Amino acid sequence: MDFEEAADAVYAAPAADFIATRNELAKQLKAGGDAIGSTRLKALRKPTVAAWITNLVARKLPDELDDLLALGDEFREATADLDGERLRDLTPKRHRLLDKLSKEAARLAADEGQKVSPDVGQKLRETLDAALVDPAAGDAVREGRLSSALRHVGFGVVDENGEPSNVTPLTDERRQAARDRRKAQQAETATAEEEREAAQRKQAEDDEREAAERAVAKQAFEEAVAAAQAAEAKVEDLDTQLDNAREALSEAQARVHRVGAELDEARRAARDAQKESREARKRYNRL
Repeated sequence: MDFEEAADAVYAAPAADFIATRNELAKQLKAGGDAIGSTRLKALRKPTVAAWITNLVARKLPDELDDLLALGDEFREATADLDGERLRDLTPKRHRLLDKLSKEAARLAADEGQKVSPDVGQKLRETLDAALVDPAAGDAVREGRLSSALRHVGFGVVDENGEPSNVTPLTDERRQAARDRRKAQQAETATAEEEREAAQRKQAEDDEREAAERAVAKQAFEEAVAAAQAAEAKVEDLDTQLDNAREALSEAQARVHRVGAELDEARRAARDAQKESREARKRYNRL
């Protein structure tokens, strides 16, 4: 890790961890043989709340910040051209961008557990406006290493204490380093976005598969229920048929008993008739 990377890490740390992070990284730079870098790192000032939130914007909302700074370029061009109509058209856009970015910055700060008081919110907005108006302030804001909020007062940019700010245009080397870091952050963000989208697609596929499996299971369940109901209905019908058959059998058995009794009675009557016939024949023969 070199000084530039260490400085980025220090200002990216939570505000409460600034001192500890700065001291730890300064030790690492010194241990790595960069005594000058270590000394420079120790000299970095802890950011105020408004400055810390502005640095957060530079890291988390680089595209939105670029839109604001690009609008500043348009203002300067219109001013140089004495184009009053264009300046009147750009002014409401300036207010809208400042409002939007200030609200998004407050949301980011809240996500990090940092409340934004009205005073801090005003200083944040003034810093963003100074970045729009002053190119050097814009470079400083984009770099994400502010230690104080900024305010443009006509003759230049001042810090939170009203003192002339020490923001100066970045050197070509630092500006390129900032661009490189931003590209790396964008690549990391793009990778994270791709991973998030891949995870969402996988989740959608899993949900779709589970839904299909649930639909198949539901259909199988409904078919099983229908089969069970059909079987139950058939059992009830067979039970009814069995009851009817038993009743018919019982009636048939009763008829058999009646016919058997009648047959026995008829046989007895026949035997009695035969007996009477023999006795009558005997009496006739005796006569």
